Amino acid sequence: MASKPHPPLMKKHSQSDLVSRLKTRKILGVGGEDDDGEVHRSKLSQMLGNDIKYQVREPVGLRVWIIISALAFTVMSLMALVCPNQLYEVVFEEETHNTSISIRLYGGAILSLSLILWNGVYTQEKVIIQWTLLSEACYFAVQFLVTSVTLVEMGSLPNAAILLLLSQVLFLLVTLFYYYHLGRGRPKKI
Repeated sequence: MASKPHPPLMKKHSQSDLVSRLKTRKILGVGGEDDDGEVHRSKLSQMLGNDIKYQVREPVGLRVWIIISALAFTVMSLMALVCPNQLYEVVFEEETHNTSISIRLYGGAILSLSLILWNGVYTQEKVIIQWTLLSEACYFAVQFLVTSVTLVEMGSLPNAAILLLLSQVLFLLVTLFYYYHLGRGRPKKI
């Protein structure tokens, strides 16, 4: 019995086959970079987990900054939840008994932000880290404005409040620095 000869191997050379291959690779997210120099991950690699070639180049000290911020937010929130009147007295050097519920609500909001920051510590996704830093920067900006307006209304400027305002500006600048450098990416190729 004679066996049938195999047909010759066919090579795909037509333009439509090449276009079809390129479209398939683009849909799957295989290879290539976008205009910002980011390598797109395929759906399969996203489902299977992080790969070393997809990790973001982070600015030096970014993870340490996020850990410090998460710790600070957690400690401040617990202080506001447990002893709200003492926290108010330390900052504004004024005794009050009517603001404990609002300071506890403030503590709950900061606790929520601290959970977002703790999530930012463990993620590798650039977008999540950027949103974490942006939410932190917005918090510091709003807190600076609210504290400034409160001090103007009170007509006094305690030393603890000045220290709080300066620390808010410093934390805002550091957070914006990391946000800016994380968003820059690699320079575009011409």
